[in-house]
Amino acid sequence: MEAKIAGREDLFLVGVRMYPNNRLEVLIDGDHGVSIDDCVDISRYIGHCLEEEDAIAQAYRLEVSSPGVDSPLTSIRQYRKNIGRDVKITLHDGGTKTGSLAEVSDDAVTILEKVKEKGKKAVEHRSEIPFAHIKTTKVLISFKLK
Repeated sequence: MEAKIAGREDLFLVGVRMYPNNRLEVLIDGDHGVSIDDCVDISRYIGHCLEEEDAIAQAYRLEVSSPGVDSPLTSIRQYRKNIGRDVKITLHDGGTKTGSLAEVSDDAVTILEKVKEKGKKAVEHRSEIPFAHIKTTKVLISFKLK
């Protein structure tokens, strides 16, 4: 599977999970998105490899897709591809932070938060948040026309 994705440097593996009902889920993402054709090609490749190796003894259902819009970001590469988008970060201490994803390093993310002080206009504030403090990060979907 890695070889097929490696042939397309813009695609990367997000996760693989086998469910109790023998459903094998493979999640892929791409720097510029993932098409249905990408999913079909990778599904065929994985299915062929699994059959050749007889890797799964019982019947299974293979599903290859990209993570849904409500799925949390799980890799630095996913964070980087979403720079400039609004995110909601849930921290391990239960707090949350919302803002525009501005920077991503190997250890932390920086967001631009709109902070409103009493009686004043909202001011943009840069917050650096170490990955060690982040429980989940989700991209916020906006339906506003610009």
